[in-house]
Amino acid sequence: MNDKLVIKNIGMILSGKMEDPIFDGNCLIAQDGKIQSWGNESGMNTEDAKTTVDAQGVTLAPGLIDSHIHPVVGDYTPRQQQLHWIDSTLHGGVTTLISAGEVHMPGRPKDIVGLKAMAIAAQRWYENFKPSGVKVHAGAPVIELGMVEQDFKDLSEAGVKLLGEVGLGTVKDGKTANQMVEWGRKYGMQSTIHTGGPSIPGSGLIDADMVLETKTDVVGHINGGHSALPDDQIICLCENCTAALEIVHNGNERAALLTLNTARELGKLDQIILGTDGPAGSGVQPLGIMRMVAMLSSLGDIAAEMAFCFANGNTARRRELDTGLIEVGYSADFVLMDQAQHTPGKNLLESVQLGNLPGVGMTIIDGNICSHRSRNTPPAQRLPQIV
Repeated sequence: MNDKLVIKNIGMILSGKMEDPIFDGNCLIAQDGKIQSWGNESGMNTEDAKTTVDAQGVTLAPGLIDSHIHPVVGDYTPRQQQLHWIDSTLHGGVTTLISAGEVHMPGRPKDIVGLKAMAIAAQRWYENFKPSGVKVHAGAPVIELGMVEQDFKDLSEAGVKLLGEVGLGTVKDGKTANQMVEWGRKYGMQSTIHTGGPSIPGSGLIDADMVLETKTDVVGHINGGHSALPDDQIICLCENCTAALEIVHNGNERAALLTLNTARELGKLDQIILGTDGPAGSGVQPLGIMRMVAMLSSLGDIAAEMAFCFANGNTARRRELDTGLIEVGYSADFVLMDQAQHTPGKNLLESVQLGNLPGVGMTIIDGNICSHRSRNTPPAQRLPQIV
């Protein structure tokens, strides 16, 4: 079986690594869905490829990752009565989605047997069915009062690796939440906490004190989902958390920039990751991650190649994923994109730092081409082609 993929004539390779965001080379080779090598085509073995892509000089980056979504089932969301939102998100360059809880399921069970059953089912149905090829890490139960350590052991043994947003259920105090988060961590489950004002009925204010006491792996929507905490509490979280600082599209943009600027002053830009927090009351945002990259780069004065790292490599490292970085053995998940037509700036990076979205020309997941010219981004100057 030869599943060799060759991508040649690449204009620029973004690595996803903040310490070295742009790699040298114009060619990348993947074998059986995993990155094998990259560099200058003249020194690489490009023969016997099953698929060859001529990038036509566009930029290649690791597929973008949305660290905060609320899926339900398949490619449908009852929150906005919308079909194919995941396929639309793929057209925004996102190849991996991570659930912060399947909270929009109508009649979502809140008894312990029911919530465990739903989490296991959600993990299974997205493991078995990848909408348009997109990887959806789901099955993120919302913790409720009455759960005991055995429940977390059961969930882990059944394949559940995530806890949904702490605070969306009946657990409202830091001590109880921390106990459950620690049980989850003991059995290999990552956790996220709701930060800020209430979002859906049943949720409530989660302030900085509770976030710090709970000690989750991710400070979920630190810029509010939707309502942000006061500035001094956001600054306090940036100063005192070693967890990922998650900035979301469906939050407060001013608070997002405050988080970015504070993290930069503290030397903590490696902790910043991005999500949309959709589907939600604000809707579905197929270009949400790309819009966050452009917004943070332009208004936050961050080099675009660094801002892209917030959207792939930082999240990959914090979430312990095998995608999101140009690394040997990592999944061959890529977005190929170029400067949008008629935008200012000398190249894609300058255009993005001026606040413009790039044009997506192709997405690749596990070495397989999943989409061509995006129906959602502005048209790119150049488009990659299959040879």
